[in-house]
Amino acid sequence: MDINFPLILVILVFVSGVIWLFDILVLAKPRKLAIAGVEEQFASEDDKNSSSAYQHAMAAAAREPSAVEYAKSFFPVLFVVLVLRSFLYEPFQIPSESMVPTLEVGDFILVNKFTYGIRLPVLRTKVITINEPKRGDVMVFFPPHKKQYFIKRVVGLPGDTILVDNNSLFINGEKQPQQFAEQVIDGLMSYDVMVETLGGVEHQMRKFSRVARDPEPRTFNVPAGHYFMMGDNRDNSSDSREWGVVPEENIVGKAVAVWMHWDSFFSIPSFKEVGSIQ
Repeated sequence: MDINFPLILVILVFVSGVIWLFDILVLAKPRKLAIAGVEEQFASEDDKNSSSAYQHAMAAAAREPSAVEYAKSFFPVLFVVLVLRSFLYEPFQIPSESMVPTLEVGDFILVNKFTYGIRLPVLRTKVITINEPKRGDVMVFFPPHKKQYFIKRVVGLPGDTILVDNNSLFINGEKQPQQFAEQVIDGLMSYDVMVETLGGVEHQMRKFSRVARDPEPRTFNVPAGHYFMMGDNRDNSSDSREWGVVPEENIVGKAVAVWMHWDSFFSIPSFKEVGSIQ
């Protein structure tokens, strides 16, 4: 079961903010009166400076409930995290090999949350439109069949006709160029790494050297307000060829940079592959 972290974060910010506001409107006034009473009881400066009773009385009068102390400590931090994650950048870890060789399992990336417009947290309702996804973008989204983050490359835009034939990609009847880069041997499997030009931008993709996943031609039509997504690891990717196109409201953001690679908890993080995502 996936944890809905944005929802949890919103709830924590709301609860801590309400507690803090309740303290300001209701609980703070009795404390101020109690502090004033202590000040009146120990009227002289000599009594205040030399009397431990004054110190204890003042501490007791000014003491805040534990819930208020925690709320005041956590609310600013949680609020800043909520704003950053919801409207600016959100960290994301690559969980599978579907985007190899562009992104490896264990890569930590940053997702730009405002490139495609400002959306409300949790509800994901777009309130400000900025840009639309471009062909070739690496995008994080929710697939139509699952409430879980996926990351793939934008292949088809609204209105496009996509033809996949033996790992060759045709968009609106135009074949997208591919050039051989290298062959990778992985156990009993061998893969060809290709440089594909998509939307005028070059990126690497991987496919089986011998048998393709889609040996027979398959055609897909992209309706308005939807996007056709494919993984760069073309023969090992659960994508729009399997579960269909992605509606615009399911967009999370654009993957823009790798900032760390960490294979496992017991390994040493690496920063060798830090850089922008193509």
